[in-house]
Amino acid sequence: MITREELLLLLDSTETYRVEKTISTTNMDKFCEAICAFANDMPNSKKNGYLLIGVNDDGSRSGLKVTDELLQKISAIRTDGNILPLPVMTVDTIAFEDGEVLVVEVTPSLLPPVRYRGRTFIRISARKDLATREEEDLLVERRTANFPTFDATPCLEATLEDIDIEQVHLYLSKAVDTEVLAADQRTIKKQMAALRLYDLHSDHPTFAAIILFGKNPNYFLFGNYIQYVRFKGETNASDILNQYEFKGALATLLPKLDTFVDTALIQSRPIPVSVLKEKNFYNYPQWAVRELLMNAVMHRDYKTHTPTKLYQYSNRIEIINAGGLYGNARPENFPNVNDYRNPIVAEGMKTLGYVNMFNRGISRVQKLLEENGNGRATFVVDRITTFEVHIKDASLVEYTDIEETDTKVHKTSRKEQKQLTIKKILQLISNNPQITRKEIAIAINISLSGLDWYINYLKKEKILNRKGQPRNGQWIIIE
Repeated sequence: MITREELLLLLDSTETYRVEKTISTTNMDKFCEAICAFANDMPNSKKNGYLLIGVNDDGSRSGLKVTDELLQKISAIRTDGNILPLPVMTVDTIAFEDGEVLVVEVTPSLLPPVRYRGRTFIRISARKDLATREEEDLLVERRTANFPTFDATPCLEATLEDIDIEQVHLYLSKAVDTEVLAADQRTIKKQMAALRLYDLHSDHPTFAAIILFGKNPNYFLFGNYIQYVRFKGETNASDILNQYEFKGALATLLPKLDTFVDTALIQSRPIPVSVLKEKNFYNYPQWAVRELLMNAVMHRDYKTHTPTKLYQYSNRIEIINAGGLYGNARPENFPNVNDYRNPIVAEGMKTLGYVNMFNRGISRVQKLLEENGNGRATFVVDRITTFEVHIKDASLVEYTDIEETDTKVHKTSRKEQKQLTIKKILQLISNNPQITRKEIAIAINISLSGLDWYINYLKKEKILNRKGQPRNGQWIIIE
């Protein structure tokens, strides 16, 4: 971090490509644009940039008193996901007699271009502006000269033909500002390169593009899938009730995984909390399980041939991930310190809407699990090659909050179970009218013959119909 003496030199100087002074404490767009520009380091000086809050243009202090709220608000810029890739920055307060200065020190990024809300900001001398296409191309070239992460390296076996370009266009509309995208006349390769999805030097898509938008990612990455197994008992030596492999690019796989968690893993039933009152009880909180699975997808080691494992036992769920803690994350500082093995994949999942905040998920997961009655998740973080999390099934917890002592918590009746299964089937069909019988059966953990009984029942009750051929038809829910 900058010393007091170094800060005094910056205060006496004029604004440059490394320094921005401001007396504002509320203009978050201005702060984020400056941090983004410093991270891009357009002059390639490899020197840190400084946002000085509480300073007039002439270097005099404005009399600012830095509050805890302001300090936390500025520090949160690093992890709120609006600047991607995440900036490397530190925040500190240096006091003077005539006021305090809040100093934001930004390190040049190894993975430019860095964007704030889809726009690439740079500084030329004291001027801050949006990067032109040519300037953004220079930043892309600079990135390839740095030490890339695995997801930033080109997949030399792949070509543009191996990428689902339609999905890429949908992604571009979310990742890049609408006006900027409309004016962008570059080729799709250059547009992808600006998002670290294509390497222009080798003329190949990066592994991030394969993982996020590949037509057949498993051809290049053998372990790139999620293996789900449901066991009858408490160990993997017990009988297998169901199994499924989730394969494909994340852009299409993640929605399926989302639906599976909601309709197959999460079960609810009413339980009495008093003589006249009931509440819905869940075996697992949906958001917590979803967050842990998304973390597994985001942080796994894609170089290995080992899949991500989602194992459901009679008393718990286990998520086992290829790759242990990465970078600055250590068993002694987990989960307070994190690092990104796949920063471009993480950026893509944020843009697609599957990751909301960085480095805050674990604390919220633990809170939701405790509130639901599961108890805190157990993390196994001391292994080099794997990362594990275990979650207890809350339905095995005994409830003692019922007012009538002679009232017992009853199991879900057959009628209630039938209604719940019908609800899940109709929800799956509503989300995807082209869904197959096999996909429905897997999603709700039921045999095909059992599913056929429900389908015949729904047809008989004139709730459901089928149109078209078995292979390319679709379901119709009758209102």
